[in-house]
Amino acid sequence: MPKVSVIVPNFNHSAYLKQRIDSILNQTYQDFELIILDDCSTDNSREIIDLYVNCAKVSNIVYNEKNSGNTFKQWKKGISLAVGKYVWIAESDDWCEATLLETLVVGIEKDDNCIISYCQSYCVVNGNTIRFQSKHDKLSETIGGKTYISAYLSVPVAIFNASMALWRKEEFKLIPEELTSFKFCGDWYFWIQMSKYGSVHISGKVLNYFRKHENDVSGKAYSSGLNFIEELKIINMLYQENLITEKKYYKAYKKKYIEYWRVKNTIDKNIRIQIKKLFSNSLSSKTSLFKLIPIAIFKTHIQIKKQLD
Repeated sequence: MPKVSVIVPNFNHSAYLKQRIDSILNQTYQDFELIILDDCSTDNSREIIDLYVNCAKVSNIVYNEKNSGNTFKQWKKGISLAVGKYVWIAESDDWCEATLLETLVVGIEKDDNCIISYCQSYCVVNGNTIRFQSKHDKLSETIGGKTYISAYLSVPVAIFNASMALWRKEEFKLIPEELTSFKFCGDWYFWIQMSKYGSVHISGKVLNYFRKHENDVSGKAYSSGLNFIEELKIINMLYQENLITEKKYYKAYKKKYIEYWRVKNTIDKNIRIQIKKLFSNSLSSKTSLFKLIPIAIFKTHIQIKKQLD
């Protein structure tokens, strides 16, 4: 039985699929099975996937007859097929260094209580241009789950791409069904829920390549403004469950408020109304809409940040 189940959920990423799958098959750590899921793609994804039908590492290929409409339903389907102790969700439009899996397995097995192991990632645009990369100040470190949530899953969110991380499958049954209600921020919700049940290993090595392009789900969320609705919901959850302090809650809300002001004029009016209502109904008096910081100061902050960007 393989130790790791690698799940590739795909939808219309034929242009990136071969690089993705080959980067998995070429890992230095080879004790894995590969599960490929296609969510009724309308491009030539099936043609690419069929090239791997006879690959010994491929244990399952599933073609949906109808699009699920939800990335996290696909995650759940893949996990139901997985037989490994650990799961790696390898997004179909990303790729990685050959030592990623080896590094993450070594990291998660350093501590019997470790539930997630992740590395650092490049964010790549236009094929090969690096927009940014994540960093950690230690080459390898393991942190208690609740401490990790407060320090790394509120402001900012350190695991911003599923392909960065390996996690223990056994605890997936503890994740609330609410996961599949998220369209865009389910991965953030998932990391928070998982981290409650164990420690988290962080590798400082940059081994993952997270591709940003016009067809990715998060890009569509940010252009529509729907991301703010789900993000504020998660920030509220963190505060309600005492996973972050009021100070951290304020900081998270302020960050989202600034981001919202930068793009609000591009967002549909009905979505803006929903977002404004969420800001207005925050859980702390310090974060009431228009009382965070006067709007004039927000606008000045935004102008300065644009110049720095």
